[in-house]
Amino acid sequence: MKIGIELKIDVTKIERQRLYKGEKGTYLTMTTFVDTEKDKDQYGNNGMITHKKNKDENQAPILGNNKVFWTDANQQPQQQPQNQMDDFDDDIPF
Repeated sequence: MKIGIELKIDVTKIERQRLYKGEKGTYLTMTTFVDTEKDKDQYGNNGMITHKKNKDENQAPILGNNKVFWTDANQQPQQQPQNQMDDFDDDIPF
């Protein structure tokens, strides 16, 4: 199943010591929890985003929320034509 998720974080809550240098830039590892089975909260969110939890932390600081805006769970598979050439347009000049 495919799910489209919008992430919204408050960048002022990013703890600078959690940023790290990588080969191609500066990175922040985050964790997101998404619950598509439960009702959305009062703002239409399906879950939250946190810093990656350190070993000595019970709970990581919450940075923001996520919202599922699309899922293919309810879509019917697209039917492919029997012969793909049936859809070919004879007016194409090449």
